[in-house]
Amino acid sequence: MIFGRRRSSAIETDRLTLRLPQGSDHPQWARLRRESADFLKPWEPTWSRDHLTRRAFSRRVQSARRAVASGVGLPLFMIRRQDQTLVGAITLDNIQRGPAQTGTIGYWVGAPFARQGYMTEAVLALVHHAFTELDLSRIQAGCLPENRASRGVLEKCGFKYEGVAQSYLQIAGRWRTHVLYANLRADRRGRTDVG
Repeated sequence: MIFGRRRSSAIETDRLTLRLPQGSDHPQWARLRRESADFLKPWEPTWSRDHLTRRAFSRRVQSARRAVASGVGLPLFMIRRQDQTLVGAITLDNIQRGPAQTGTIGYWVGAPFARQGYMTEAVLALVHHAFTELDLSRIQAGCLPENRASRGVLEKCGFKYEGVAQSYLQIAGRWRTHVLYANLRADRRGRTDVG
């Protein structure tokens, strides 16, 4: 698989491997999502009835492969290297080329792994990859205003607050306003110097 100009099967951080989802990940993914449902659902679009099924997961795996092949997205699982445990997922999506050279980042972490620095580590690595390997210029992110944990991750990772988008996404079945952040490759205040 190609993540950028060089062939690479994963992005490595101190504690994590960021890689495409595989069919064999389904049991671990479904268990983590099920056990973390109360923690995740307030921040996510409403789950479909078949959200946790193997069939839906297979569609997710195929969609991830198509996104990478077409260059429009990079959906990655966050695997803890010490024991190969899935801790969450992070996606660089809506990649636009030409004059824009931009993408949007989104993520989730399982409840047992929250507030342990995994997401900060993953965001820093993916932003660095986006700027250095994919040659993007701008990475955007949005989150609910009351999601202090997510806002904290973005700010630690060099994202700057840019404003508010009214009725931006449907979250938990309602159109919700989001706060918007961006990280610019040319903004030397942003932290893009990690590998």
